[in-house]
Amino acid sequence: MATWKDSVEIHAPADKVFAYLDDPMNLLEWMPGMAEIRNVIGTGAGQQYEWSYKMAGVMMRGQTTVIEHVHDKCAVHQNIGTISAIWGFHLEPHDDSTSCAIEVEYSIPIPLIGKLAEHIVLKRNEREFHLSLVHLKELLEA
Repeated sequence: MATWKDSVEIHAPADKVFAYLDDPMNLLEWMPGMAEIRNVIGTGAGQQYEWSYKMAGVMMRGQTTVIEHVHDKCAVHQNIGTISAIWGFHLEPHDDSTSCAIEVEYSIPIPLIGKLAEHIVLKRNEREFHLSLVHLKELLEA
């Protein structure tokens, strides 16, 4: 399993940051590689949605279930499909900003990309995850 964790300080209140992150349709705006979100069912813990994500030029599909949800604080999503993953965010409010930490643990579908390409894909994913935080900050501070 590959892991990645980072955080960003967003000059916006925690409730605004949470509301944005809590809507899976917004993944299309801030997460590079996310191609489609569909069939969103429910809200909070138990929410489900399907997705299409492009990794290393290969379109992957799957389903996500929100397995933990604490309003204005954190959420954890479990992905099944071509990419198995658990990812989540944790918010910590400050006076005029919110610290947003995102953590991802995922498996690379080696048969699809090949063992030799694994290292390259991991590095590329790290760049894209970091870019996600940059996009998130820019969108919420605009």
